[in-house]
Formats: sequence, C-alpha cells, structure tokens
Amino acid sequence: MPELLELEVTDGVGIVHLKRPPLNILNRALVTELADAALQAGRSPEIRAVVISGEGRHFSAGADVGEFETMGVSEVHEYGKLLDAAFRGWADLPKVTIAAVNGYALGGGCELALAADFRFASDRATLGLPEIQLGIIPGGGGTQRLPRLIGAARAKEMIFTGRHVKAEEALALGLVDAVFPAAELLERAVEAACRYASGPLVALRAAKALVNRADGDIEVGLDLERHAFSMLFGTEDWRTGAKSLAENGPGKAIFSGR
Repeated sequence: MPELLELEVTDGVGIVHLKRPPLNILNRALVTELADAALQAGRSPEIRAVVISGEGRHFSAGADVGEFETMGVSEVHEYGKLLDAAFRGWADLPKVTIAAVNGYALGGGCELALAADFRFASDRATLGLPEIQLGIIPGGGGTQRLPRLIGAARAKEMIFTGRHVKAEEALALGLVDAVFPAAELLERAVEAACRYASGPLVALRAAKALVNRADGDIEVGLDLERHAFSMLFGTEDWRTGAKSLAENGPGKAIFSGR
C-alpha cells in the first residue's frame, strides 16, 4: 500500500494527494509511488480524470537534495530513469489530468505539474526550476516541457536563472491556466475534472495523444489524426453525441465513455 501518497476516487475523479508534508519533497520512495499511481489511474475504469495535489500548504518543493548527495553519476542516471517513468506516466495518462498547485511547486514539483494537462494555482503559489543554482539542470522533463508550454526564450530565462515565479506572473506566462483563492483551489480543480470525467472518454484520449505529439512531424501527425478521427465514428459516444445534437442542441449529450 502507498505510504507517501493517497489516491481517492469520487464521482469518477481520482484525487492524488502527495503526503510528505510540510513540503512534500520528492524522494525515491515517493517517486516510485507516483509511477505506480499513474499506472493504477490509467487502468482503473472508475477513474475518468485525475487531480494531483499536495497535502498541506505546498504541492512539492522538489527533490530530496540530501538523497542525491549520496549518489554517484551512475546512480543518478538510474534515478533519472525512475523520474522519467513517473512523470512520463502522468504526461501520457489516457485521461485528463489537473495539477492543483497549492504553494511551492519547485524543481521536480514543478516538473510534475508540467506533466499534467492543466495547472490550477492558488493565489499564494510559487513555481520554478531552481536546479541551476545547484550547478545542475532540471532532470524530470523541465527543459523539454516548459519551452513547449511558454516558449523557448521565456523557458530559458526561468531555467538559466532558476528564479521563482508567483501565481499571477505564472498565469501571464501561460505556466498556469487559472488562479484561485487557496481555500477554493482543490474544489475548483475537482469541479473541472468532473466535467472531463463526464465527457466522451475515447475522443478525449485520442485528442490528448495527438496534441502531445503535435511538436513532431506534421505529416505523421495529420495521418494519425485522420485515422483517429475516422475510428471515433465507430464509438457509442459518437452516436450519442449526434442524436443529442439533433434532439437537444449542442453541449447536452450524456456520454458513456465507450
């Protein structure tokens, strides 16, 4: 059983709570549990969307630096594979994910948030990739996911300086998608996840997979899109959506997720 995180399910939404307060520092054990939780969320038919949050005042202030100090280069390389498996597991999860960033999301904590589809922040959130201040670089996807989100120049400035970004600036940069009062953050994130959980899951899964590959060869992407587009016409959700549009107008369909 997980000891450093909790996964609860309510109304089709899996809510992941990191449970290593006060800062929810990412050690090897917690990263392993995150990788396992991504697999569980992906396979569970009860979970149709996911919210990731941190217990207490903070999302995650990043990696356990003390743990790294005991490792050699080869050990860090192996640990990097574990980080990649965990964060890639959330990035590729075939369901919509929202990171509810309450307080610090720094280093690996920021990279975990970057692996989500959306980032909702509290008004006291702080995000950043400060690894350069330790003489290293982000190792959990930060150099790849951040520029795809906010552009190369802005990402370079954040990564090269290691500076922290407050919630309102993060919103202006496009680093987060919405800012809420801290007391409302988790509720708002779960509300949004519930809307996706009641949507056409097969189409959402296809759309996410395609958008995640949109930085590659456009001809390959267009071929994949055309294939997915045609296949979706064989789903129950398509028939439901078409019938509902004709009878009730747009946006009224109740989907089965099949």
